[in-house]
Amino acid sequence: MAKSRISSAILLAAFALPVIADDTPALLGIGRAASDAEIAKADITVLPDGSGLPPGQGNAKQGATIYLAKCAACHGDKGQGIGDFPALVGGRGTLASKEPLLTVGSYWPTATTVFDYIRRAMPYPSAGELSDDEVYALTAWVLAANGIIKSTDTMNRTRLPRVRMPNKDGFLVGHPNRQPAK
Repeated sequence: MAKSRISSAILLAAFALPVIADDTPALLGIGRAASDAEIAKADITVLPDGSGLPPGQGNAKQGATIYLAKCAACHGDKGQGIGDFPALVGGRGTLASKEPLLTVGSYWPTATTVFDYIRRAMPYPSAGELSDDEVYALTAWVLAANGIIKSTDTMNRTRLPRVRMPNKDGFLVGHPNRQPAK
């Protein structure tokens, strides 16, 4: 009988917690509800299949100019990384070595993830300041610098999901004993 009461109390608390959490700002007199525009601006998830990619386009030549102005101070002129800021270029063939170099070219499984990360988190420390065209151009630069696309290729919401990354089949999905696709 005691177990039943404890289980009921836990279940009740679990259902009540979201209600309490939703009312906390009002109860404390802090915060406000986000507007639809604010939510839309933050709803920028891009999935591996390209769902969520915005309109826009950019190529590696455009990206090179943006990269030098906004990224090279941390990641180096050629994407080699500086100090604690990681390399973006190189590392192919190192994943099975004693000192793997995890870069976009050696490790990342999808090109859309590169776009998503740049869009969300770069440039440090002023994330979110880049236009969608600038993010496409920077993504194109990083991919071209890694030899994944031609420097003349334009990336957009149609072409970017079609880019085949070198380590696409290096990730195991599902059962832990599943072998990578060949």
